[in-house]
Amino acid sequence: MPTYNFKQIPPIPTSGDLVDIVLTRTQRRTPTVVHPGYKITRIRNFYMRKVKFTQQTISEKLGAILQTFPRLNDIHPFYADLCNTLYDRDHYKLALGQINVAKNLCDSIARDMVRMIKYGDSAYRCKCLKRAALGRMCTVLKRQKSALSYLEEVRKHLGRLPSLDPNTRTLLLTGLPNVGKSSFMNKITRANVDVQPYAFTTKSLFVGHTDYRYLRWQVIDTPGILDHPLEERNTIEMQAITALAHLTCSVLFFIDISEQCGYTIEQQVSLFKSIQPLFVNKQLLIVVNKIDQQPWNTLEADKKNLIEELVEGNTNLIEMSNVSEEGVSLVKATACDKLLAARVDSRVSGSRVENILNRLQVFTPAPRDDVVRETNIPKSVLDSQADGTYRSNNHEPKRSTTG
Repeated sequence: MPTYNFKQIPPIPTSGDLVDIVLTRTQRRTPTVVHPGYKITRIRNFYMRKVKFTQQTISEKLGAILQTFPRLNDIHPFYADLCNTLYDRDHYKLALGQINVAKNLCDSIARDMVRMIKYGDSAYRCKCLKRAALGRMCTVLKRQKSALSYLEEVRKHLGRLPSLDPNTRTLLLTGLPNVGKSSFMNKITRANVDVQPYAFTTKSLFVGHTDYRYLRWQVIDTPGILDHPLEERNTIEMQAITALAHLTCSVLFFIDISEQCGYTIEQQVSLFKSIQPLFVNKQLLIVVNKIDQQPWNTLEADKKNLIEELVEGNTNLIEMSNVSEEGVSLVKATACDKLLAARVDSRVSGSRVENILNRLQVFTPAPRDDVVRETNIPKSVLDSQADGTYRSNNHEPKRSTTG
């Protein structure tokens, strides 16, 4: 199901370990004995083979690093912005760029030194050129210490990211901290998200899965968002903003009407209005939570009006309680039905359906006369049905209704 699996990225060695790997492999895979009595052409080939093999090993190791790490321009915009939020896009590209420059430098050094070894006039001079070539290439690798260590930290963090599919059926839970998002996710999925009575218990994206109408649904629990300007939001909050901005999903905005989360209803409504532009082209569901502590019917009229003013267009308002589980199934069913209907409408309105219809030809036979021809069942079939000896397509005799 997941489109991207960053857990498959292999570990990145340090610069010192990489030098040891390259030199050890060169020593084990190439000839190690050369005698002064050999012809000069054989001596040259011996040392050129050493340099070329070292260059190929370095190119293979650094090329593998460049290929396994995701390219931000090629992956889904959600993952690209998430990497920018967590690791800084410029720093990430700079580290990969330094690895690519080091790879090209080693190729250039090997090419130049091999050309010089071709004109070596003695075994001593060829050996000195070989040592110079390997030394210069190892120096280039040692200078990548910071880039390699940074990429190793990025790899570790990428491996801890949830493996989610940005294009599948998704329910996204959002709202202020401690309004009941994680508790709701634990109710409808098998995910075991930590729930504590303090803010920012959820510090990253959590993914769970649930079934509805024989379909698999992806449920994403996002960290709590505070009501302040975008530039003041921290890395934890920006993960939720990134998910809201890029994922085509059904959004469940949770409101704690009991105000036990530490925020008033006015503050929760203000947050809804500040992030409302992110709900464009998404199916929105406002979940009034914790009605076991504060029933919706006994809520103050002015606060109730504030919440009801948020309901407009295709937005739904549903009451729910995670403790008594009242309304949990209704919230899940409503959110899934809204997203299913939206996905069907988008496909019908797209050009793909028109292309299919253009290839279909429907023929309706024209009547050849005015005679009305009724349905005709052969008499033998009617007699066999009456006797109970009629056999259906699975060749089982039909049971008689008579005793």
